[in-house]
Amino acid sequence: MVLVDIHAHLDHHAIYKDIDAIISRAKKAGVVAVVTNGINKETNRISLELARKHDIVKASLGIYPPDALDRECDVEGFELKPFDIDEEIEFMNSHPNDFISFGEVGLDLYNGKDVKMQKEILSKIMRLAIKQDKPIILHSRKAERELLEFLEDYKHKKIVLHCFSGRKHLIRSGVEKNYFFSVPTNIVKSDHFQRLVEMVPITRLLTETDAPYLSPYQDKLNEPAYVAETIKKIAEIKGMDAREVENNIYLNYKKLFE
Repeated sequence: MVLVDIHAHLDHHAIYKDIDAIISRAKKAGVVAVVTNGINKETNRISLELARKHDIVKASLGIYPPDALDRECDVEGFELKPFDIDEEIEFMNSHPNDFISFGEVGLDLYNGKDVKMQKEILSKIMRLAIKQDKPIILHSRKAERELLEFLEDYKHKKIVLHCFSGRKHLIRSGVEKNYFFSVPTNIVKSDHFQRLVEMVPITRLLTETDAPYLSPYQDKLNEPAYVAETIKKIAEIKGMDAREVENNIYLNYKKLFE
């Protein structure tokens, strides 16, 4: 098996404390690559550490919209250390061989409100992604239209729309622009993501968990091994064999990330 999870948060305390067992279960399930996404300086360093330690883990460095992150930290009851955003972007610029993609980055108008500031940060990272010819994994919570409009100014070909929740006409717009869509494991109970899979060609689909979030199981935290559930559901929707879906998505991953 050649399963891939292109968007997880292995730095999250709920996963990190049990990381060796989680990686072991992922390998047993057939996962060959887990892209762990940072959201600030602290989690970016953990992503790099995990990539050095575990052969299937790949680091993705990101800067989550800061005003949205502040609110999410308040809601979840944890605290992240402040950092200099420009210094972190310069770190990404000077360590291109240490990570395979940029993410998690994007726009968030659910928890954040300062869209001008968010776009300024995202512009800097987008230019760096183009310079380094790396994929960029984009968050767009309640900002799907704004993100697609923002991307019009950039001609980057390695765009991944993570957990894209936009309406049908926005999904069609992303398909027309040849963007990739990463499908989370909660597709098993999400009508929206099932519709998205119907609309997006198999050549533009990727699998993700967003672990520890968006679990396909009501009583369990999400983890990379569960991408197998996404494969099954995509196969059902597309009328394809599960192994055929798995191979197609692995080829998409190889094309984009390697």
